[in-house]
Amino acid sequence: MADDKDSAEAIVSDVHKKISEAFDVFDHGFNKTVDVREIGTIIRSLGCFPTEGELHDVIAEIEEEEPTGYVRFEKFLPTMTKVLMERRFRPIPEDLLLQAFEVLDQQKNGYLEPEKLTKYMTQEGEPFTQEEMDEMLSAARDPDKDVVFYKDFVSMMTVDDNR
Repeated sequence: MADDKDSAEAIVSDVHKKISEAFDVFDHGFNKTVDVREIGTIIRSLGCFPTEGELHDVIAEIEEEEPTGYVRFEKFLPTMTKVLMERRFRPIPEDLLLQAFEVLDQQKNGYLEPEKLTKYMTQEGEPFTQEEMDEMLSAARDPDKDVVFYKDFVSMMTVDDNR
């Protein structure tokens, strides 16, 4: 049975790595804390899409007893590991996300201009705030070409479910 234990540990280790990488993007002070307002963005970047109510519950669980406006990585990690392992907040399958981007990419370029993406994301559905867009673009935009290669972005955003 060693194989089962090893593969479970490998999965947890992979999940921890993904969570750590997502957290580090927003850990601007490199001190293993992030602004509590970034938590929703981090959770969404891990392919989880909680409602506002679910997000508040998660924040209540991981915030300090005395709210400081910051969340520590060591409180975030176990909670987020559980969320990902239980596949809570319905991760959207990678192919559906890709289809959504492809609909916007009518020229079939394989990329979107940040302005066009911002227009869709701030005006349709549950609109993103400008701040959320800036954060997303900082992670998604190709620095050389100044476009979003969405296939790369989608694979970065989704948790591999082929286990």
